[in-house]
Amino acid sequence: MKPPCVALVSGVIDMRFLMPAFETIAPGIDVRITDALGECDKIELAVCWAPPQGLLASMPNLRLIQSIGAGVDHILKDSTLPPKPVCRIVDPDMTAGMTAYVCWAVINRQRRFPAYCVHSAAGVWQEEAIESPSGHRVGIAGLGRLGTALARALVAIGYRVQGWSRQPKTDPLPGVTHFHGKAGLEDFLARTDTLVCLLPLTEETTGFLGRESFRRLPPGAHVINVGRGAHLVERDLLDALASGHLSGATLDTTAVEPLPQTHPFWRHPQILVTPHIASRTSPATIARQTLDNYRHVCAGQMPPGQIDPRHGY
Repeated sequence: MKPPCVALVSGVIDMRFLMPAFETIAPGIDVRITDALGECDKIELAVCWAPPQGLLASMPNLRLIQSIGAGVDHILKDSTLPPKPVCRIVDPDMTAGMTAYVCWAVINRQRRFPAYCVHSAAGVWQEEAIESPSGHRVGIAGLGRLGTALARALVAIGYRVQGWSRQPKTDPLPGVTHFHGKAGLEDFLARTDTLVCLLPLTEETTGFLGRESFRRLPPGAHVINVGRGAHLVERDLLDALASGHLSGATLDTTAVEPLPQTHPFWRHPQILVTPHIASRTSPATIARQTLDNYRHVCAGQMPPGQIDPRHGY
């Protein structure tokens, strides 16, 4: 099978880092980047992260649109998106990386390690209050592949875990209390000491981490956002921290990335920002999975990573 003509397109990052992987896996492949696409009618496969509005619609022979991450909201927000299969990356290493990051974020706050860092720097031997994991309730909003793996890991190290999803789970997880839909959201939040957002970004979930959700959490709750920056209403978070209702936030995604140096999150003592590093997929994995999805499309089959645009994931 002849390698397709591939466009690496993004309006926010330099996609050249993927070129060597595609060229190694498919020698002779025609790989183009956003500012040097040439004749767009040659392009059959678009590999994307936040592609410029309308660019994909200018590719008349496009057969597949591939995200370089697990999310596809950055693609679906294009109102001119052509009706072609859209695929996300399904990467076991991404799942492991996300699980490790969130477990660390939960433990970091629950065991009061920020205070120990201060004590250590000052040479002070001081014990903080110790709470057993079994006394701490972690609520995971979003029980897809990543949320499910995270729930299992947190249960294994002793936390009380509950999950919330849009629809009821057909295969409930052992040791996890399940909630679903609008009817179950209030109870889910009321029983959550650390709230983890792993939701896909859709119209319904935009602003999920906002005033209404925060006020339903118990006083002193901690919020972890590893979903999308648009899940969080930034002003509402600052207000909830200032009032004392929330004790802290760990944010791996923000509305604007990179986060401007003047942003108040950087200097807030109760907010920890990491630069969207909770999990990464290697270029080789992206290239292999993308070309495999393309082969499925050419064979008239549904690719393993294809999403349902009606649901946004």
